[in-house]
Amino acid sequence: MPFIDFAAIIREAWMAYDSSREIAHITDISAQVSTNHVYRIVFRDKSIIIGKLSYFGKYEYFVEDHSIINSLSNNLPAPFEHFLARSLMKGNTLFVHRHKNEVIDAWVVFYRPIKIKNRPPRRLSEEQIVKLAEQFALFHKACHTIRHTIPPSSKTLEVDIHHLLEIMDTEVGRHEYRLHEGLIREQAEHFFVNMERLQANKLDKIPVFVDWNIGNFSLTSSFKFYSRWDYDWFRMSSRMMDFYFISRVVSDIGDRTVFTYNIEPLMEERFILFLKTYHQIFPFKAEEIRLLKEVYRFFLLNYVIKDGRYFFHEIFATKLQKEAYSIHLPSIEEKFDADILLQALNL
Repeated sequence: MPFIDFAAIIREAWMAYDSSREIAHITDISAQVSTNHVYRIVFRDKSIIIGKLSYFGKYEYFVEDHSIINSLSNNLPAPFEHFLARSLMKGNTLFVHRHKNEVIDAWVVFYRPIKIKNRPPRRLSEEQIVKLAEQFALFHKACHTIRHTIPPSSKTLEVDIHHLLEIMDTEVGRHEYRLHEGLIREQAEHFFVNMERLQANKLDKIPVFVDWNIGNFSLTSSFKFYSRWDYDWFRMSSRMMDFYFISRVVSDIGDRTVFTYNIEPLMEERFILFLKTYHQIFPFKAEEIRLLKEVYRFFLLNYVIKDGRYFFHEIFATKLQKEAYSIHLPSIEEKFDADILLQALNL
């Protein structure tokens, strides 16, 4: 991609929002891992707003997701009423600026800054795992309670996997996936068959953020949820979509700078401890526990293989995709045993 002055697009977006407030300076505060851009905007009066710019996917999905997130942030009951950042409205509508030319189609939303407290430790103690499980159960329960009060979503897991198969039939896709076409189609077929067998689409759908790495949320000193940011993978789906990253947060190995997306955290005793605690507050159905395997398969097919080069910089994407092809996808059936988890939960 040619050089693009993203800060200029942010300025343009703010002028469209409120040209009466003059910007003093704009700072890129992006995580430098994904292709999304996040900026801190400081005005002449010292007030601050956060701007997010994205150019991946569809504009309609971007607007839809952020409309749902903003509704969620306003509708969540206590103690989560301030957990999510609120987007700026113009009039009674979520403000989204679209910058489109022959080079790029980019979209901008603005957020009010959100306060941050304690980042979760790189490796949790068992006591902290129990406390975190309680928080996730209560948060999911709150999201479940208000699920009928937020705007509808048009995205489904099946739509995303069908999109991957459509890409594979294009000239670009045939080139990119030629060495692994058989494996991808086999895994996609497993996914569709198992989703149908589990009747996954009959399970309740709630707002899920999917990516719960420890850099995306903060906690109070008593290990209660305080704030959550980074909504890149947000969607309406089964609550089980959140659990692969949860398993990584509570894993014995802890957070690592060099990482891989292996399936083993889903079978660890520490994750079972998390599930047992969560289950006492917001009980699982057996079908949901069995769905964990397909949630993991979907994560690899969609976020690593289909969209990896958009969500991660090239050096990360290449490594993660290579590992998914050679190690992680082929090992799913062998390494995941839902019966062990079901037995631990007496389901």
